[in-house]
Amino acid sequence: MTLHMVILYCCAAAVVVPGTKIIQAEAGGRRVSPVELLRILWRRPVPWAAVAVIAAMAVMAVVQTVAPSVMDHLQREPGAPWWRAVTALLVQTSGRPQLTFNLAAAVVVAPVAQRLLGTVLMPLVFLASGVAAQAVSMAGWSVTGGGDSVALCGLVGALAVARTPRAATPAARLLPLLVPFAGLILCALSNNHGVGVLTGCVIGAVAVVVVPGRQPRPWESRDRRASAPATAPRP
Repeated sequence: MTLHMVILYCCAAAVVVPGTKIIQAEAGGRRVSPVELLRILWRRPVPWAAVAVIAAMAVMAVVQTVAPSVMDHLQREPGAPWWRAVTALLVQTSGRPQLTFNLAAAVVVAPVAQRLLGTVLMPLVFLASGVAAQAVSMAGWSVTGGGDSVALCGLVGALAVARTPRAATPAARLLPLLVPFAGLILCALSNNHGVGVLTGCVIGAVAVVVVPGRQPRPWESRDRRASAPATAPRP
């Protein structure tokens, strides 16, 4: 294994581990089964923006599986028109492993991102991070290919930055800082996932500054009331 690959794997871990901790926080930090975690992440009210993103990914997965030639018309490639920076998000050019991993990641990341970032900001981060990464790739970093893992990295970056000020312990506040650090290293290696991560981090930071001390949304308030210990009635 080359040093380049070792660094890439370390950067992946620096993004995945904090992201996993943020997702676990939705379950109160408890270790739960995958089925129970999905039940918590997809509790009511249903995060419809997340549903829309995942539905679009699923539809395109079916389309490219049934008609693989569609990828030739949507992916990045030398001399491709500028709009391929958008359509390249719709196809997973590395085949079924990429399809499976990205769809599974979206199922757990997208609902958390919507609940923390909001119905409008979540898809905005997804699109902005993905398009920025695809555009840089078309400019020379990786001119052929496609996939939405760069957009999912953007969601993790935004979550890491937005969640950090609300973390309860110093360790919980420091861990998410690995995400933008990994993004910088990936950019130094001309890896488009770094652009996705940093774009998400920037948008998440702006959201924290613009909306400081955001009030809990209705479902967050209800969840807190449901998890609060019952108090004995006064005599």
